[in-house]
Amino acid sequence: MQKTLVLTGGSSGIGLAIAAKFEANGFNVFNLDIQPGIHGQFVECDVTNHTTVCNVISDIASKHSINVLICNAGKHVSANIEATSEAELLALFNLNVKGAFSATQAVLPSMKSNGNGVILYIASEQALVAKTNSFAYSLSKHALASMAKTTALDYAKFNIRANALCPGTIETPLYHNAIDRYCEQSGADKTEVHAQEAAMQPLGRIGQPEEVAAMAYFLASDDASFVTGSLQVIDGGYTAG
Repeated sequence: MQKTLVLTGGSSGIGLAIAAKFEANGFNVFNLDIQPGIHGQFVECDVTNHTTVCNVISDIASKHSINVLICNAGKHVSANIEATSEAELLALFNLNVKGAFSATQAVLPSMKSNGNGVILYIASEQALVAKTNSFAYSLSKHALASMAKTTALDYAKFNIRANALCPGTIETPLYHNAIDRYCEQSGADKTEVHAQEAAMQPLGRIGQPEEVAAMAYFLASDDASFVTGSLQVIDGGYTAG
């Protein structure tokens, strides 16, 4: 029987790579995003709207057995705590955290009924270590890590696994946008900044979205059937130091 993945934020970056990986392996992929993607079935959905998320997932669950939920939708705000406005904090949490909360809450009845399921939160290395000028983003990724742990414990009796995948510096549009903003503000050369970022990683390079997607696929597979409540780091060794 074909398995079904519900994925938030699957139209670009890591989400796009995840959608492609699961689709290539025979999954029926539903991509919940505000912009169309090229893999899976696009479902226009603003994940900051709790009611919309619940209705969309309920509709999918009425037609398909949902095997995997991956909460990937998110954004970054580059600022320390003083430079973070209340509006910026709330907007980021609405997307990064409340979006994952809504999707998880919506998918659990189906997974409980089926007696199995996998939930994966795309967190960040910043769920383990801090970085400068990343107050709100880091806070939100810690929240996702906590969500993975508590959900894993609460729903293990239903054979539902939950984990957080914690990527480091990955070459995505989000990464390039952040580098572009920094270069515009500082006057730095982008090629040099990119090289410096690569040099900061013990493996000497920036990670690729397809590498994160491969790990996500493993965590969703039966090969990882004893893995739950964990924070799985894929960061080229950055947090090992």
